[in-house]
Amino acid sequence: MKKRIFKVSMILAITASFMCTSCIGSFTTFNKLKDWNQTVGNKFVNELVFFVFWIIPVYEVATLADLVVFNSIEFWTNENPMAKGKKMIQGENDRYLVECDGKGYTITAMTEGRSMRLDFDATDKSWNVALPEGESYKLMTFVDDTHVALPTPDGGSTVVELSQAGLYAYQAVVANPLMAMK
Repeated sequence: MKKRIFKVSMILAITASFMCTSCIGSFTTFNKLKDWNQTVGNKFVNELVFFVFWIIPVYEVATLADLVVFNSIEFWTNENPMAKGKKMIQGENDRYLVECDGKGYTITAMTEGRSMRLDFDATDKSWNVALPEGESYKLMTFVDDTHVALPTPDGGSTVVELSQAGLYAYQAVVANPLMAMK
């Protein structure tokens, strides 16, 4: 009896260590399913699909797969296999192919064929841009939960609040380089 309790306890402890990794994860499978549902039709069709997917346990299975498998893989390898993929986006002047490899994004302008790479550097919490010519620079660095450091026309950087007012203030600095010279 004691051996059985010990085995069950060990199995539960190992399972808990995988499920309680203190990493929330990105829940990519569930989010892709939810995003697809939002493209199906109007809000009434979306709501109907939502209810059907809860009755037929589609959302539950996607959440369980994220919780047990994909988020655990993401925690241990820093890569989520479900986060990888390609998407075509129609911009104002061109179509863009966005490819995600789980570590960053490659964005290609379809008309010009030019591409750039966006990578997140976890050590200094920054997004970096790399151009094919070999040139690279910091696009944005997270200062805290409500502020980021963005580049200015004079080659420096300025801290911007993550709000509508902060965005307007940054647009004013970028639009008028003389303001950045103060």
